Amino acid sequence: MLNYFKGLSTHRGGWILLLISGLVLESVALFFQYGMNLSPCVMCVYERVALFGIILSAIVGLIEPKCFITRTLALIIGIISAVKGVLLSVKHVDYQLNPAPWNQCSYMAEFPQVLPLDKWFPLIFKPYGICSEISWTFLGFSMPQWLIIVFTSYCLVFILLIISQFKHKKIDRLILTTGL
Repeated sequence: MLNYFKGLSTHRGGWILLLISGLVLESVALFFQYGMNLSPCVMCVYERVALFGIILSAIVGLIEPKCFITRTLALIIGIISAVKGVLLSVKHVDYQLNPAPWNQCSYMAEFPQVLPLDKWFPLIFKPYGICSEISWTFLGFSMPQWLIIVFTSYCLVFILLIISQFKHKKIDRLILTTGL
């Protein structure tokens, strides 16, 4: 199984699949915002940024997947983004399930001054919703609950990809043991 995951990481097909999955999820988020008129909150915007991190990791992995350094950089960006996405989604679910005056998100996105995404790309990153509001459910789960599942799945895939990087092919072991 690890050989399969290592093969995915060393060929562009796996990175293209990761890129497509991220772009589809971002498109769905924009459909919810503009097609269904659901207002994104601050946590929604931060979750989008985490998803853009996964898209960035796919783009980095596509550059040269056979190069160990490029592949490793892509995997590091991906796992950090996926873990951050899980943490943000869990906090967002907490805001929804335990609404209280002391348990609320900010009304404005707090991006660094050097990267004001809400000012550069307001159509994507400008929040104007309320974090504790549940405006959409599917199969009894709210959007942040689904995002926990999505980001956890990404985490598991990235963990398997990272572990597979330490897997040597049988021919490599033969060369190492015989000295050929």
